[in-house]
Amino acid sequence: MDQAQSLRQLVSNKDTKLVPKDGVSARIITVCSGKGGVGKSNFTLNFALALKAMGRKVLLFDADIGMANIDVLMGVSSKYNLYHLLKREADIGQIIQTGPGGLQFIAGGSGMDELFSLSESDLNYFTTQIAQIADTMDFILFDTGAGLSKETLKFISSADDCLVVTTPEPTAITDAYALMKVVHNSFPETSFRLIVNQAGDEREAKATSDKIRMAASRFLQLDIPFLGYMSSDAHVVQAVKKQVPFSVAFPNSAAAKDVQRLAQNYLAADSAEPSKVEGIKGFINRWLKRK
Repeated sequence: MDQAQSLRQLVSNKDTKLVPKDGVSARIITVCSGKGGVGKSNFTLNFALALKAMGRKVLLFDADIGMANIDVLMGVSSKYNLYHLLKREADIGQIIQTGPGGLQFIAGGSGMDELFSLSESDLNYFTTQIAQIADTMDFILFDTGAGLSKETLKFISSADDCLVVTTPEPTAITDAYALMKVVHNSFPETSFRLIVNQAGDEREAKATSDKIRMAASRFLQLDIPFLGYMSSDAHVVQAVKKQVPFSVAFPNSAAAKDVQRLAQNYLAADSAEPSKVEGIKGFINRWLKRK
């Protein structure tokens, strides 16, 4: 009952007022991983909730073309998704869903692959619609697909920041470094931040991050900030089965405290600098029009 009451309270406190900000562009954040199974989507969802709980206006965009599951993790049924907006069967207000804590999100699924073949007219319509909600936000988080596809590369290189999620598993470490290497070689201005998930303790998390950071420094001359780590916590699996974010279902768990600390670290870093992509319109222009 305590968990259910906690969820109801968060939903009842949702902020439904969308007020455009004066000349301040939303910061565009992509969350990626070198491979699947590292808990990227779960991190993204709870990171967004942590930012929201700290008073920031957040929009979460499920941009995983093949394995969209943000709505499943929240137990929220989505009547509309991006496809309906592209086909002009629904406007932006209809495809925006509300999850726990008043978190606003756009469900993934069908429609993502059609973005790259839009006509000029449809692209302008899409941009105008997204801008209506994006101009009211502080942060827009894109949960991208695992690995590095052509579409994911466009997401990462077009955003303000890329949060790379890995685990202490050797293959995850190797793949995370490989992803950053490919992106950096093509788009050296890309800003990365590293998160180690499913760490046994702080020592293991630091050892994992050090391996990646030292390789990046030696071979890429790239300094990658270590944002922090998420503990290996059985509550996370339990929350997934309940289809409730772990920070809502188990707010006192180690994972919930870790994701709160990560959000605080992010806000305390140089993320307060102005958006380099001039808000959502600049992001979409770089993302969908880049040759």
